[in-house]
Amino acid sequence: MTDTHSDHIQEAAADAATGFAPLLLEADRLAHTIAAGLHGRRRAGPGESFWQHRPYVFGDPVTMIDWRQSARSAGPLYVRQNEWEAAATAWIWRDPSASMTYASVRNGTTKRMRADVIAGALAILLSQGGERIGVIGGRNTPFHGRNAPAMVLEALNSQENTDATQGLPATRIREGATVLLLSDFFMPHEVLLDRASALAAQGARGVLFQVLDPAEALFPFSGRIEFSDLETPDRLVFGDATALQSDYLEAFAQHQDKLADIARTLGWAMITHRTDGSAISALLSAYISLSEGATPPATASASSKDAVPEG
Repeated sequence: MTDTHSDHIQEAAADAATGFAPLLLEADRLAHTIAAGLHGRRRAGPGESFWQHRPYVFGDPVTMIDWRQSARSAGPLYVRQNEWEAAATAWIWRDPSASMTYASVRNGTTKRMRADVIAGALAILLSQGGERIGVIGGRNTPFHGRNAPAMVLEALNSQENTDATQGLPATRIREGATVLLLSDFFMPHEVLLDRASALAAQGARGVLFQVLDPAEALFPFSGRIEFSDLETPDRLVFGDATALQSDYLEAFAQHQDKLADIARTLGWAMITHRTDGSAISALLSAYISLSEGATPPATASASSKDAVPEG
């Protein structure tokens, strides 16, 4: 490897670190705010000296098989794991599509920035509770320990931008895992339902966490305006944007209703959050949903600003 190539790699790594370091700091601040009012999630038990058995599943190392326990029945093979290995796993997906980079206010908070802060803060809270955190679309092995939040954010920000029509990547998880899907969910409903149903069929409990820019919920535009699609070269020019507001809000409300229907079908929670709303309230809603396995109303809003008005 040449020195020049090595320098380029180091520069790229430094740029990446600069990008998610502020997100991690903001996530840490949020997590500490929430943690101050919550009890830890770590379960009682003697730690690594506590062993339990579960059925062997494809992908488990053969060395984990407890042959003595397995020989006691004519049923499945059993693997032996301690409390740390049995810790719950939360899987996070943050939509990498270009639409998540949108902010209606110049230099304002983008949907991706807010989603990353929520993901990082949740990773901090969950890792403090002894849980492991995986990144859907990243490596297959979940992260754990004090460095997990930084690694989660790094993994999220290393993912390439995708087309919204690709939606959530197919992922194999173990039964009992929790799933947090962070997106604006401006994707075909059938794509979301298909991929999320596959996760639910594997025994996952989940949360559809929708992040919106306020302009997407309110359509505050007027006069002549040009709209650009962030994911395609398409552009549309309208002479009077105000005339479109009623039809837009009606279509938007129908879209939201469909998302709520998907959440109900899956038995999952749905949280709709706006980037001008309270990140702390949104984080608390997501944390409670994941930690308690609760299924709140199909659309939960964390503050008055989070509530999405329907046309």
